[in-house]
Amino acid sequence: MNQLTIIKIGGNVIDNSENLHRFLLDFTALPGDKILVHGGGKIATELGESLGIEAKMVEGRRITDIETLRIVTMVYAGLINKNMVAQLQAKGSNAIGLTGADGNVIQAKKRPVKEIDYGFVGDLDENSVSATTLDNLLKAGLVPVLCAITHDGETQLLNTNADTIASSVAVAMAGLYETRLVYCFEKKGVLRDVNDDGSVVREIKADEFDGLKADGTVAGGMIPKLHNAFEAIKKGVSAVYIGKADELVELATGTFGTKMLKYGRKLKG
Repeated sequence: MNQLTIIKIGGNVIDNSENLHRFLLDFTALPGDKILVHGGGKIATELGESLGIEAKMVEGRRITDIETLRIVTMVYAGLINKNMVAQLQAKGSNAIGLTGADGNVIQAKKRPVKEIDYGFVGDLDENSVSATTLDNLLKAGLVPVLCAITHDGETQLLNTNADTIASSVAVAMAGLYETRLVYCFEKKGVLRDVNDDGSVVREIKADEFDGLKADGTVAGGMIPKLHNAFEAIKKGVSAVYIGKADELVELATGTFGTKMLKYGRKLKG
């Protein structure tokens, strides 16, 4: 079974042109098949503010009304995605930029209104990702670059969390490839002390997750990230790593950052 690496990047890479250039060089140098998933960084928020549209956030999650949906679609699927694709082409990586609507690669469902109305936000399930479409692109020698815009199959575009997309794609592809998932963010890994970059937790087992939440080691936006990681492992992904993008090769092979493990069973790096 061939190996596939799925890498998710966020604003700490996207918002800095030097960081993005260095990351894309390292990404291009990674051996084997790969898929890149990206969020939107600060650009969508800044564009919205310039147009008089204030970003609305609840517990770190963006409320996507119709005006916000238009902005994030322009920024995520347009400016950011195509800029990355162009840079990858210049670096010798034959990339193809995609929303979920392209090739029907990711079909989401609009999040139901409960205590909070998140607007045009898409949630994914086990049938959302077309592994066949992605497999065909990879076999054609293309490198898919997926943004955080999906669709519902009935003309409606939806804003979907990029961490969730990366996890769902990894799970969907695990039946076809030996799949590893890499989350790149601003820290060197999961830290015991957020103010000490040297306090990286090198390995976390799924049965340690609740304890780390309880003692505050894992908090805020790291909680859904690790939840997605352990769900992916439970559903067949061979390894999940979390760390800083500037050590991508080491991170993607498990010699840097934090490695997620399943109930004490050590995974191959």
